[in-house]
Amino acid sequence: MLKEDYPYFLAGKAVAANTDLEVTNKYTGEMATRVARADTKAIDRAIAAAAAAAEPMRRLPAYRRQAVLLHLLRKIEARHEELSEALCIEAGKPLADSRVEVTRGADTVRIAAEEAVRFGGEYQPLDISPRAEPFQSIWKRVPLGPCSFITPFNFPINLALHKIAPAIAVGCPFVLKPASATPVGALLMGEILAGADLPKGAFSILPCRASDAGALVEDDRLKKLSFTGSAEVGWDLKARCGKKHITLELGGNAACIVDADADLDYAAARLAKGAFYQSGQSCISVQRIIVHDDVYAPLVDRLVSATRKLKLGDPLDEKTDLGPLITEGDAVRVESWVKAAVEGGARLLVGGKRKGAMMQATLLENVDPAMDVSCKEVFGPVAVLDRYRDFKEACGMVNDSPFGLQAGVFTRDLHRAIYAWNELGVGGVVINDIPSVRVDSMPYGGSKDSGFGREGIRFAMESMTEIRLLVLSNVGKL
Repeated sequence: MLKEDYPYFLAGKAVAANTDLEVTNKYTGEMATRVARADTKAIDRAIAAAAAAAEPMRRLPAYRRQAVLLHLLRKIEARHEELSEALCIEAGKPLADSRVEVTRGADTVRIAAEEAVRFGGEYQPLDISPRAEPFQSIWKRVPLGPCSFITPFNFPINLALHKIAPAIAVGCPFVLKPASATPVGALLMGEILAGADLPKGAFSILPCRASDAGALVEDDRLKKLSFTGSAEVGWDLKARCGKKHITLELGGNAACIVDADADLDYAAARLAKGAFYQSGQSCISVQRIIVHDDVYAPLVDRLVSATRKLKLGDPLDEKTDLGPLITEGDAVRVESWVKAAVEGGARLLVGGKRKGAMMQATLLENVDPAMDVSCKEVFGPVAVLDRYRDFKEACGMVNDSPFGLQAGVFTRDLHRAIYAWNELGVGGVVINDIPSVRVDSMPYGGSKDSGFGREGIRFAMESMTEIRLLVLSNVGKL
């Protein structure tokens, strides 16, 4: 269970500055713990410390960076159940799913530890013409310097580690702002890192008000901003970040095509998981399900049946499938979108009811594409069903969205799979599974309003570094 209070981490040290930030148990609504909240002065000190640590971090040998990450990995594995329970309480994520997130976090750190000692450069011949014959080149990647990271509430441990681990792997000091609703997971990572062999000031983890976090976006001492969160906030940060490198991993309303030749039992089981995992609070949650006319009715029957079996309840109960949304206000919004869709002519197949922050798993059909539940990001346990006759038509329906994060296609036809990969305007296409699939080593990110840049450890490491070229002239001649 959670401790009574938690410090923040400023320049690598625990600071019990106050207990100003209350963190609630998302299921009961009661206060679960209190966390130190940083002010603008603390943030400025953290940025100054990161700037001072840039040179020591750059010079830290790869084996020592790897050792820090292995230390982090061992502690995560040793504290797996503690971290899972903390995540379950602060985020309202069912315990089984919380355990999966902690396991994924360990995978994320393990990948970074491996990459830390093999992330390199390239030899490039330059003799492309007689003029260039004397030249050859080598390039390597060097760290950008101090980074700022802003992470969301829905994956408080693993999404923080997707920024922390590559930064350590390449030698970038950082300041991280976790979501105020779920700061404990990131602070527990800070607790572990405080015992690692890092240069002074190499990291700070500071829960703070959004209104106090301006320097994390605008301060020129920080050379990169990596943000995961809503599109509205992300594009505003981009407009304010100046000369910084920036990665934006934003929202989505992921679509999944079910073709006529799909395994319907498998597809229905996976769609129910993808739509309602973590109560739909994932940017790659299955929101739009596009089904071939020939299999629409049997797929809907299977999917409704699978949805009805999901248990809504206390996240600490091992049998719970769906916990609360992050706030009651979010549940009220989701409920209002469902009601508006039904009033607009949609048919409610299952669910649709709310109690407090708990929202039932909900399926709708005959939804006007202009309704919020279809064209916006619900970020709740709601999916809408539509049908198609022609596969190109289905791909057009997937693309008819301002978002472009990931899409899924259930098909046994290789030609259609490759067509989808070529034509869908998304960052990733998943064949014979849901768009909610993410393996932590793969390049992950989107297009359009879903942002730009890629996470996934090696790809994040590239984004935190830049190429430095060495050109050699007439070398090797005697």
